[in-house]
Amino acid sequence: MSILTKPSHIGRKISRIRELKDMKQEALAQALGTNQQAISAMENSETIDDDKLKEVAKALGVTVEAIKNFSEENMINYFNTFTDHSAGTFNNHCTFNPLDKMMELVDENRKLYERLLESEKEKNAYLEKGFKEK
Repeated sequence: MSILTKPSHIGRKISRIRELKDMKQEALAQALGTNQQAISAMENSETIDDDKLKEVAKALGVTVEAIKNFSEENMINYFNTFTDHSAGTFNNHCTFNPLDKMMELVDENRKLYERLLESEKEKNAYLEKGFKEK
């Protein structure tokens, strides 16, 4: 009995890497000299020829191996180790914990909400005082 493994969907990997790089299909299309519809079709394809894959990798600033071996679990390692510096791109290393930054933003948002709520309470008290005087 043989176990068949599901083939790797290279188009989905390209799509995910493009999204992680905060790049729209139109931007990738422009870098490849094509249109957005062609990028959409490529991202829906299970396979892509090697020459096209090299062009896409260069446009995304990663290596062909990074695309072929991409997985959600290992994405940070791929972006840190497979960046193609010969293409003139540089890998930015994160010097902070993104979760800490997110929690700082949550706290800041909470404080702003509390200030807004206090301001609304003061406004309501002022209006009530004005109505009572009339």
